[in-house]
Amino acid sequence: MTWNAHYWTIVPHAPPRILRIKAPPSVPWAGKVMDPVTGSVNLSGRLRRKTGEGTLLLVVHGLGGHDSSVYALRAALAAERAGLDCLRLNLRGADRSGEDFYHAGLTEDISAALASPALASYRRILLLGYSLGGHVVLRYAVGEPDRRVGAAAAVCAPLDLDGCCASIDRPGLWLYRRYLLAGLKDIYAEVAARRPVPIPTGQARRIRTIRAWDDAIVAPRHGFKSAADYYARMSVGPRLRELKIPSLLVAAAHDPMVPWHTLRPWVEAASPSPRLTVIKVKEGGHVGFPARLHMEQDAPPGLESQVVGWLLGAAE
Repeated sequence: MTWNAHYWTIVPHAPPRILRIKAPPSVPWAGKVMDPVTGSVNLSGRLRRKTGEGTLLLVVHGLGGHDSSVYALRAALAAERAGLDCLRLNLRGADRSGEDFYHAGLTEDISAALASPALASYRRILLLGYSLGGHVVLRYAVGEPDRRVGAAAAVCAPLDLDGCCASIDRPGLWLYRRYLLAGLKDIYAEVAARRPVPIPTGQARRIRTIRAWDDAIVAPRHGFKSAADYYARMSVGPRLRELKIPSLLVAAAHDPMVPWHTLRPWVEAASPSPRLTVIKVKEGGHVGFPARLHMEQDAPPGLESQVVGWLLGAAE
């Protein structure tokens, strides 16, 4: 790991007002998903709808993120440049509405969004997920994706949830871990204000590691025996051969949060999937890359534009 990787992990994620990033005009999007435990769960997002037909880019945020995270705004801008409509989806509760909280294998929210009336007229859908959202997108792609979904891309996504968790929980990454947990605790507090939760909010606020969070909160809520059971059952790495659509994984060689060694067993295996393309970028950090980044796509430089270019080509 290098200081350069920390730079690209931290600096590109300053508040949008500091970076002067403004997404194209959009309107609120709302949907519902049926959960076997809680019943109907409201979903939200922001929809940039110019034509209401043709191709839509659906963007999924990372752990603790939301539809206005910097990378989601960049994706919306890249979609706009490419002439695509765009939905920036909040996974359940990410909008701090108190509806529920999500996990890395919860693909039902994507399915519900694609089935919503607002998206019914689109002929083609492209998926783009970041970090944990990238893992959710890949999990969706190994299932039974909507027939309109032509391709999927995941940026800095974990493939081995257990190995990634072990890396994030290292003492040296306390700053990143604290940031992630702060977002999760905010989501949890809103849920706790509306309905019963696995543990009291005061106890949840004292959790200091991702594994402890998943053990105490995610596992009991979503029917896993433990964090270890959750990681084993949901990790997409062992299932990459089941990909149903062309899929891209963009990884940073020195990502401090999703280290390359946690990806290597799956992406360097002999033909993990004929539908999987892996691009390992030398310079960059977790979900942050230089503006000049070019991945040999016929599109403007920059991560999002290059990824959108790949998605359009793969979905043809």
